[in-house]
Amino acid sequence: MKSPSLQIGSFTFNWGSRTYVMGILNVTPDSFSGDGIISKGDAVNTAVEQAHEFLASGADILDVGGESTRPGSAPVNADQEMERVIPIIHALNKNFPEAVISIDTYKAQVAEEAVKAGAQIVNDVWGLRADDGLALVAAKYKTPVILMHNRSNPASLEVREKFGNAYGGAEYENLIEDVKHELMNSVELAKKAGIAEPHIILDPGIGFGKTREHNMELINRLNEIRELGYPVLLGTSRKSFIGFTLDLPADQRVEGTAATIAVGITRGADMIRVHDVKEMARVAKMTDAITRKTFTTDEKDEHR
Repeated sequence: MKSPSLQIGSFTFNWGSRTYVMGILNVTPDSFSGDGIISKGDAVNTAVEQAHEFLASGADILDVGGESTRPGSAPVNADQEMERVIPIIHALNKNFPEAVISIDTYKAQVAEEAVKAGAQIVNDVWGLRADDGLALVAAKYKTPVILMHNRSNPASLEVREKFGNAYGGAEYENLIEDVKHELMNSVELAKKAGIAEPHIILDPGIGFGKTREHNMELINRLNEIRELGYPVLLGTSRKSFIGFTLDLPADQRVEGTAATIAVGITRGADMIRVHDVKEMARVAKMTDAITRKTFTTDEKDEHR
């Protein structure tokens, strides 16, 4: 791997040693998973309470987002997005000064203000392709970036009441090679702007311009994305392809999510982005114990 570790504040990500857990804090009224903080009264207090629960349950990163990426959701301008996320990031930074906070945005202005408020990672669902200024912001503040593959097309929106909306799958000549090629294009944008190579993390973009079959193939062949030499984030939590497969709505996809995470970790995922932190942290810990031998041997328990 090109980047064996990443230091953020007092926290060190030792890639390959275990799976890191990112807890999702949706500061939105329209999250597909029904967990949007804005719809629950005092957004700041709700976010702090949820963050406390996430950290106690095993989250390593708190991912704050102010614009839903749910297919069919209304776009949010930068000012509105900042009104949502900046007070939350200030509160998280104040209450949990040792926590690693990421900002889920593709807008340079939002990213810059979020970093000033205490965010330490930029998580961009468009892989630096939506706003030319975002790469420059990350380089300026020496902020690590998560670059996601995305071929979403609003014109391909499919409205499905039970499972949640979905974008139809884009056309691929060769799914894995196309995703790899486009991720490396994002890497080049990052490096050209001056972002250091150890600050780059990749995300194959499960659910963003992919069919159910595409998503499953990407998870099963995640090791080929990992072979590009960068840490890999896997985000499958509660997504519609799980619902289609199991015939279940978003709030009943915990077991399906767990299966995708377990397989993803065996294929090399370094980080998982999840709604159900307690359950998925346990899945990650158990899968790591099997695949990475992260457990400690106790003679008394050895044969149990």
